[in-house]
Amino acid sequence: MPTAAAIARFQVQVLHPSPFFKPSTLFSKFPRSSLPIPSTLKRSNTRFRRLSSLTPPLCSSSSHSSSAGGSLESHSSSESGGSVVGDLLDYLNESWTQFHATAEAKRQLLAAGFHLLNENDEWDLKPGGRYFFTRNMSSLVAFAIGEKYSNGNGFHIIAAHTDSPCLKLKPNSASSKSGYLMVNVQTYGSGLWHTWFDRDLSVAGRVIVRADNGCFLHKLVKIKRPILRVPTLAIHLDRTVNKDGFKPNLETHLIPLLAKKVDNASAETKDKINMPSSKDAHHQQLLQILSDELACNIDDIISIELNVCDTQPSCLGGVNNEFIFSGRLDNLASSFCALRALVDSCASPKDLSDERAIRMVALFDNEEVGSDSYQGAGAPTMFEAMRRITDCLDLHSVRESSFARAIRCSFLVSADMAHGVHPNFMDKHEEHHRPELQKGLVIKHNANQRYATSGVTAFLFKEVAKMNNLPTQEFVVRNDMGCGSTIGPILASGVGIRTVDCGIAQLSMHSVREICGKEDVDFAYKHFRAFYQTFSSIDRKLNVDK
Repeated sequence: MPTAAAIARFQVQVLHPSPFFKPSTLFSKFPRSSLPIPSTLKRSNTRFRRLSSLTPPLCSSSSHSSSAGGSLESHSSSESGGSVVGDLLDYLNESWTQFHATAEAKRQLLAAGFHLLNENDEWDLKPGGRYFFTRNMSSLVAFAIGEKYSNGNGFHIIAAHTDSPCLKLKPNSASSKSGYLMVNVQTYGSGLWHTWFDRDLSVAGRVIVRADNGCFLHKLVKIKRPILRVPTLAIHLDRTVNKDGFKPNLETHLIPLLAKKVDNASAETKDKINMPSSKDAHHQQLLQILSDELACNIDDIISIELNVCDTQPSCLGGVNNEFIFSGRLDNLASSFCALRALVDSCASPKDLSDERAIRMVALFDNEEVGSDSYQGAGAPTMFEAMRRITDCLDLHSVRESSFARAIRCSFLVSADMAHGVHPNFMDKHEEHHRPELQKGLVIKHNANQRYATSGVTAFLFKEVAKMNNLPTQEFVVRNDMGCGSTIGPILASGVGIRTVDCGIAQLSMHSVREICGKEDVDFAYKHFRAFYQTFSSIDRKLNVDK
């Protein structure tokens, strides 16, 4: 039974809710049958039912029963200035992999009325239209064309990435050691790999399946129950680990357990399960789980591309529910805020009626490994799309290159998570640039161009915040430490587009479980939405090269 203190908090929060409180957050902690209903709520049970019915749980994925690209609450809350945190948690819990993140973004865009394009087809675009396409089902570009667009007008873009450090199955993943069936993995990106030990793990990704008609189908799969685990060595067998540190060998120690070998089976079955042949790249048990999930035969599974994923749901945390605890915040939090800001900035026809620019979101894969791929920011995907858009809209024009002029007028926000100051390691930050959680977007600077921010682009982006009463912070790395980078410099140098690098402050970056501030998610969403809605008017007031 719940404690008296929990019941008291329940009464205070439901009867006097904060702007961010969602009753289902509390309800999910108690079985429906055992939840005590305070007498004050019994007298206002109509309001009680209304609050609980409109709010999805903040620790699990929604059922997607709404037809409007998220929960019922999502669009009404954003229009009235409410929180989008609940929808972010849903997005995180859906998006175990870059493929699922892209598929969920696609679902939301379609529900919001955007038209799906194919890069292989001719495009028929019109001012006021909203469109998107995907590449490799791991990257996505979406855009909305202003009603007053004319030749050479710019693009206002927010770019982020869909991938996160993780473990990926090797092409031949089946192995066996000391009576265990193991799954061989390779490390992707620069993860804090020690955090993956002793976690409840599973697999998700994409599978190519042979259909009955001989064609091949691209399907996404997610095994929600834990089937893998990487156990640590007992301290009794490694007495110096707390003094010398945990330093696992990533090839020999970071191999998840899948199952024990089968002993009580026929010799033929035992050999097939325990000792995969050269043609069996993956354990039969793993393939059986995949085939059950996909409702197909094992023999119809032609190819798999799977990530190892933590099964613990994203949720709110902290005594006041002020934090978000989740995997893949870097960089799905930025991807979600950018996508949602685009959708909400052009939710009705009048939102684009006075817009002269083209609003765009670009979500790329493979940022964590350098972006040099078909679906990464190093490929010309975004710039090819921009050229196609200008060519399509300027079909009857004979004026000088619209694309070249559009690039000069364009502005890119590179959105990736930022390093919040760690209270136990404050000396790792430069003394006067210590971003805090819950204090707004962080603008990143680096004199050596590891970030693409300049004095001009920082000013313009901060002016958006100033006009909308939104806080910002600034970050530079210490001179005696190395600096990370992101897609900002890659895109800025691609064709020469003005760029600012920014992000939400977080802790535990690249851990299997990361932390950011709940309010910062709403600050980021509002800042990005304001960027789309007001940047045109701000940019016209500043002349640099005239």
